[in-house]
Amino acid sequence: MFIRTLGTLAAVVLLAACEVTTVSAPQGGPAGAPKLSGPTLTANQAARSFVRVVQLVEPVAERECRARTSRVNCDFYIVVDDRPGQPANAYQTLDKRGRPVIAFTLALIEDARNEDELAFVLGHEAAHHIAGHIGRQQQNAVAGAVIFAGLATLSGGDANTIRSAQELGAQVGARSYSKDFELEADALGTIITARAGFQPLRGAEFFTRIPDPGDRFLGTHPPNRDRLETVRRTVAGL
Repeated sequence: MFIRTLGTLAAVVLLAACEVTTVSAPQGGPAGAPKLSGPTLTANQAARSFVRVVQLVEPVAERECRARTSRVNCDFYIVVDDRPGQPANAYQTLDKRGRPVIAFTLALIEDARNEDELAFVLGHEAAHHIAGHIGRQQQNAVAGAVIFAGLATLSGGDANTIRSAQELGAQVGARSYSKDFELEADALGTIITARAGFQPLRGAEFFTRIPDPGDRFLGTHPPNRDRLETVRRTVAGL
């Protein structure tokens, strides 16, 4: 486990004896962290909280990963995306060697209300990897592209029509189960958060502050009420 960053957090991260560098653009799309507002911590407090959260949550996420998977790289690589102008966000992706990467933008770290929120987001992003959501999303995209291209071919479409159908099918396929993936990550993220010593219900309170995406067709995230209920139900079952 490493933390890499530059910018306002560098001094504090160096105190934690972590290597410091920049992070390149993500290879995958955002996994769905909230856009927060009204920070209650100073920049230094937020940075120290982030380091502490990573130190406590990452080992738990790694243990859960090894217990729930086989032949999966569970060595989480935590980075801070300090590119200018990035909104409050976190995402999970894979590097070229298949190592799971979890990135937090500076805005998300600085806007967090407490350590429980940071812990919940980290647990949520780790859960995406443990559940294999990137691979499953890619499979859904391929299936959608094949189906839509087949329909376009049967209807007598030309090469451009078939190509457009493939692209549309990939988009539809990739989004088909994205809401389910988010709820799965919320549930497992709740377990990881709790086992790391944080309060997932308190951590998930940001769902009450961010805009509600509702239940839009092919939306990428479920309604906030569903996400909160998933956290409550999971906590009750612990």
